[in-house]
Amino acid sequence: MTGQVKSRKKEFIGIVKSDKMEKTIVVSIETLTLHPLYKKYIKRSKKIKAHDEKNEAKIGDRVRVIECRPLSREKCWKLVEILERAK
Repeated sequence: MTGQVKSRKKEFIGIVKSDKMEKTIVVSIETLTLHPLYKKYIKRSKKIKAHDEKNEAKIGDRVRVIECRPLSREKCWKLVEILERAK
């Protein structure tokens, strides 16, 4: 078998809402969900805490986060890359 092995870890793209904690950012992730009865797409959002080792992400940045082992009680995501800086 040749080729790259796909990771089983979840990966999300979101917007940084807070960077006030040391080495931690709060990322808001929006998803579109189909309503079962009305068949209309609804925007749902959730906020997760992600580990930012170098404190490089700022509020408004578009970032990619990946699942990792629990680093604290609420933090089990890591910052992979900053896709777009805030304007």
